[in-house]
Amino acid sequence: MKMQAENEPYSDINITPMLDLAYVLLVIFIIMTTATVQGIRVDLPKASATPSLAKPQTKAITVAADGTIYLDTFPVTMDELETRLRQYKAANPALPVVIKGDAAVQYDKVIQVLDLLGRLDITQLGLVTQRLVK
Repeated sequence: MKMQAENEPYSDINITPMLDLAYVLLVIFIIMTTATVQGIRVDLPKASATPSLAKPQTKAITVAADGTIYLDTFPVTMDELETRLRQYKAANPALPVVIKGDAAVQYDKVIQVLDLLGRLDITQLGLVTQRLVK
């Protein structure tokens, strides 16, 4: 019997780890293909008005430093703001609104906008502030 040196490579291939891997992959493949449960096929009824899965659009009211009021990005007067918000509220009763007021704006303009939102019964309301940097 010939003695093999320590640093000499093996002349045969050890296939045990390769077979172990193949068996594990085979078991995983079998489990994954049989785990899909087949449901009963039905024809679903068609509805004329399908419910929208889109999230409600948040409206942003901005009061600029000069007192100009913007709805999203369009400048509006208080009357135009009221009519547009009334239309949006009719389309979506849970209309979310955020108010962004400039730090130098007069407090009266923001209170007028808040009063208008209260009259229109808009309860989903947020005030946008800037995070303090320490």
